[in-house]
Amino acid sequence: MSLAPEIELSAAQARRAALAAQGLTVARPRGRVDVRHIRRALDALGIVQLDSVNVFSRSHYMPLFSRLGPYPRETLDLLTVHQDGTDGRAAADRRELFEYWGHEASLIPIDMQPLLRWRMARADGLAWKGVARVGREERALVKRVLRLVREQGPIRAAEVGSPKRERRAGEMWNWNDGKKALEYLFFTGEVVAERRVNFERLYDVPERVLPAAILEMPTPSEAEAQRELLLFSARRLGVATEPDLGDYFRLPRADSKARLAELVEAGSLVPVAVEGWGAPAYAPADLHVPRRIRARALLTPFDSMVWARERTERLFGFRYRIEIYVPAAKRVYGYYVLPFLLGDRLVARVDLKSDRQAGVLRVVGAFAEPRVEEGEVARALADELREVSRWLGLGGVEVARKGDLAGALRREVAAAAGDQHNAGDDEPE
Repeated sequence: MSLAPEIELSAAQARRAALAAQGLTVARPRGRVDVRHIRRALDALGIVQLDSVNVFSRSHYMPLFSRLGPYPRETLDLLTVHQDGTDGRAAADRRELFEYWGHEASLIPIDMQPLLRWRMARADGLAWKGVARVGREERALVKRVLRLVREQGPIRAAEVGSPKRERRAGEMWNWNDGKKALEYLFFTGEVVAERRVNFERLYDVPERVLPAAILEMPTPSEAEAQRELLLFSARRLGVATEPDLGDYFRLPRADSKARLAELVEAGSLVPVAVEGWGAPAYAPADLHVPRRIRARALLTPFDSMVWARERTERLFGFRYRIEIYVPAAKRVYGYYVLPFLLGDRLVARVDLKSDRQAGVLRVVGAFAEPRVEEGEVARALADELREVSRWLGLGGVEVARKGDLAGALRREVAAAAGDQHNAGDDEPE
């Protein structure tokens, strides 16, 4: 689909529009952060991706900090599952977020559940191969597991009774068939995540977990639901290509293309030409482009601002890859690296580790982007690191010598702490 653009943007304007859509232009609250602030930030984010890595912080907590600063993490938990001593139905009716496959496993606004029922109905074709196979070929097992959840839920995967098996070479997970049956049922929506404990899902049936009003909502057609999902994505991305828009909810590419064409024809989205972009872009007709951005934020690798690596490079000229699964000797920047946003640019990246035993936030490596003013970046980054360290309940920040920004960052951290031992040898590795 190639149409004459209705909006023309410079690369800088596109970048600012994207940051504004993600809520990264709003000043952080000066006082106590309450549930109203959190709801507004969640609305800008749209959905929040989950990830199991906990070397720094559980990833789903961090995007709200990036936009709000220190906030009570338990408030996000309460929006996802209520454990307030009331009966189960009352708790379910106050749930505001639920977990499902959005952009990978994600926390999603509860009223969007009907928009994802088409995906549940297509589980045999869209679920992971091993999960879909169990769903097709092990119907007796699937029925037994569903009956068990109905009778005993919420339950863990370990309670379905299938034996453990050894992980094979190249596998990320060593799921047995019982776990795969649970995941198949989760994909179809026949069971849902009641909550997570130590990041492990507890499975239960929808009628005990989701609000009755949501379960009673009519199911839209597949095309209608996908159009709504694309519009939702466009509002949170600002300006985006068709692959960007479809990737937000991981829509099948053919569906994404067809629904986008329908939205453009209806005038719900308009074509945009962006300086330097090799592909056509699209945006809501009321796209907001700020004149200036004054953001300061560490972004987790799974923040929706940067989770699409090609888009991140297109917007910021920032090449970003996760190196968690890269052997240590071959890593360029480190194990768990967060980009640092200052103004409207990604100006640095830091490899972070929460040393909970020592009570310290460790900066394993710190790297500046080309053509940045390192002193300014180091000062702002040091302030942000101190704030996130306090929020995580850690006693301070310690900066190792790895990376070309490490020396300047060590000096800024040490100056603020009055801790001269931290400012020793400033030479990077």
